Amino acid sequence: MSRGSFNGGWQYREKSNPFADMGRAAVPYQDVTLPHDAMITRDRDPQLPNGAWAAYYPGGVYEYRKSFDLPESGLGKRVIFEFEGVYRDALIYVNGDYAGQRPSGYARFLVDVSDLVREGRNEIRVEARNHQDGRWYTGAGVYRDVWMHVLEPVHLAVDGIRVRTPDIEPRLAVVEVEITVANDSAATRTVEVRTEITDPVGRPVASSSTPVTVLPGEPAVSRLRHYVDDPALWNVDTPHLHTASVELYDNGRLSESRSVRFGIRRLQLNPVSGLRINGETVKLRGACVHHDNGVIGAATIARADERRVEILKEAGFNALRSSHNPMSTAMLDACDRLGMLVIDEAFDMWTSGKTDFGAALHFVEWWERDLESMIARGFNHPSVILYSIGNEIPETGTPLGGVWSRRLAEKVRSLDDTRFVTNGINGMLAVMPDIVEMMQPKTEPTHADPAPAVGDDGPGINTLMSDLGDLMNGIGSSENVTRKTAESFGVLDVAGMNYLDSRYETDRELFPNRIILGTETFPTRIDRYWDLVERNTHVLGDFTWTGWDYLGEAGIGRVRYPDDEHPGEPLSGPYPWLVAGCGDIDITGWRRPASYYREIVYGLRAAPYIAVQRPSRHGRRVETGPWAWSDSVASWSWGESQGRPVVVEVYSDADEVELLVNDRSIGRRPTGPDHRFRTSFDTLYAPGTVTAIAYRDGVETGRFGLRSATGPMLLRALVDRAVIRADDSDLAYVEISLVDGEGNRFVEEEREVTVAVTGPGVLQGMGSGDPATEETFASATRRTYDGRVVAVVRPGGAGEIGVTVTAAGCAPVEVVVDAIEPS
Repeated sequence: MSRGSFNGGWQYREKSNPFADMGRAAVPYQDVTLPHDAMITRDRDPQLPNGAWAAYYPGGVYEYRKSFDLPESGLGKRVIFEFEGVYRDALIYVNGDYAGQRPSGYARFLVDVSDLVREGRNEIRVEARNHQDGRWYTGAGVYRDVWMHVLEPVHLAVDGIRVRTPDIEPRLAVVEVEITVANDSAATRTVEVRTEITDPVGRPVASSSTPVTVLPGEPAVSRLRHYVDDPALWNVDTPHLHTASVELYDNGRLSESRSVRFGIRRLQLNPVSGLRINGETVKLRGACVHHDNGVIGAATIARADERRVEILKEAGFNALRSSHNPMSTAMLDACDRLGMLVIDEAFDMWTSGKTDFGAALHFVEWWERDLESMIARGFNHPSVILYSIGNEIPETGTPLGGVWSRRLAEKVRSLDDTRFVTNGINGMLAVMPDIVEMMQPKTEPTHADPAPAVGDDGPGINTLMSDLGDLMNGIGSSENVTRKTAESFGVLDVAGMNYLDSRYETDRELFPNRIILGTETFPTRIDRYWDLVERNTHVLGDFTWTGWDYLGEAGIGRVRYPDDEHPGEPLSGPYPWLVAGCGDIDITGWRRPASYYREIVYGLRAAPYIAVQRPSRHGRRVETGPWAWSDSVASWSWGESQGRPVVVEVYSDADEVELLVNDRSIGRRPTGPDHRFRTSFDTLYAPGTVTAIAYRDGVETGRFGLRSATGPMLLRALVDRAVIRADDSDLAYVEISLVDGEGNRFVEEEREVTVAVTGPGVLQGMGSGDPATEETFASATRRTYDGRVVAVVRPGGAGEIGVTVTAAGCAPVEVVVDAIEPS
């Protein structure tokens, strides 16, 4: 089998309508390398309806084209294109003829063009469109990898290798390799299949072979069992990967070879021991993540996804939930290699739409094929432990919703019975029709008895939003929710609960066999959630919203200063808000204070942590929602704020902490679990140092300090890796910061930074953590935010790539990246 990357040599443009645009010049094509996001370079529109959902980026229709040659040797073979993701409503044409389509923007799909290609020059064209169909920034276009397969008439099916490990003992593991052989010829053929299993360091540990007779048009499945002695098991701390290699021999000639990586691991689940991997209980320290890659938009370039997994794991997470769509192959690969568990999620909508033109329009026709696509992609990935059939589906509170829940769950089990099934159910949304009915006035108001204006009685919207978690819990724990969601929960292996922690302990009595997972929770309440997780064996873990910040749903995690800004909607920020603002890690990969707080709550960090609320906003009226952390930064460099009041937050699991400013004690305060692992000190800002010392039983257990930046401002540029692959899957991330001679960061004296790239590379994107900016990620000049900006460089070939960084008043700096051909 010939399978090769098909990412290079494309062109794209906004699609011209030949009828509406008659007489006008067509928009010119631009050269691009896939994966590519057509939406990220659009001008944002402050007047866009529901604009905050997509970060005020408008939708559009885009077309991509590529010319390719098919040699004479390719005639008579199967030619198949594999699209890992096109957003959305993709239409595929080859040589002007329709070849296939896929409504879903997240499904991996195959297009067989064998009857449409010809010897010599061919052209493939892809149309993609998006328009008010997503509740977050979706991106647009051919944003994931494309592959071209050229297959012999008798061949391994594209997804024709599946590996199971049905029996694992300490000294022996059974590895079953399921192989599907297809026969597109007109004759019955007998071929030979040979397999070999190699361990994590490449040593052969088992092999097998068998003849396979394949009838025309009828795929044949062969299952070969292998026995591996003393297997190296896969787990989050030991992500050992084995390789299954398959060779297909036709008339004694090697016709095709392929290999897949897999992990030998055993999953077990019960309410007494919880989730066990290889016999050991694992609590899920989970992060919900959207699919966009921040400053490069939705383009799923493999290194971007790998870097996200690296940073999330360093921050203490051991599990990701792909919210709310199937995870990319690149991220699954990274989770396998790095030891990160995965909930792979299928849908955000079933039959009930959440947007005007969303996925509900195509669900009934395409749901089975979309599930088949997700599971075919994820089957061999040991990181995948759960499949989620939905997220906050309104139908789950109805009898027909129970029917759909069962259909989806059973379809998943028929495709893969080696994992467990969940669904992220929101109790309040499941009974929303009842809530709406209860809120309707019982009688029509008269002129003498007018309806009260909103806010005349009861709490205002800001109070309601700050108490949203309690409101969700109150409704979610009601008898009405218990009764109406019983069937939808009952079809699952794991009851996924979004913002329903009030049910964790009560359901142990109501439903003794129910196993629970907090599939989506508020980041500000992790201490309470984690206490419930640790005290209850039937509660598997917690997934925060969100681990990594994302584009769209702009401003749901913002700290609002109502006297100084347009308020926007209660759950969204006014233009130019860009990001949600609720991630532990910002869109550039920088850990925010909430990330360190979470690490302490998890018991993974002994030292305390300091976050300082911005002195310039001290005393202002503040409003926050349940997804909002404080407006704080880990810095003691506050420019002209000397002598001004400042609030210093300290996070610690110790009994108490002491705060020192320039070695002078400000006092001691209790912390630890009884005080939500945090305290704060009111003091006056003075340049120098601030230090937190943690004590347990009067004995120091750790300290953490910050130092003011002083002296001349310098530019610092650090590249994440000095050597990268010279292919379209790799990137170099250059972190640029404003520092003093000792590396202390300036956070208030911002600068416009310009990046110039020389050699075989291009600037893929550049941005900061600024949550509300009109700057574009496509520009080579960007203003720092809190003294930082990140530039992303993509190789275009082998050689030395130079990255020069300049800013007013600072000496330029340069970093060099070597792009080498993959071995």
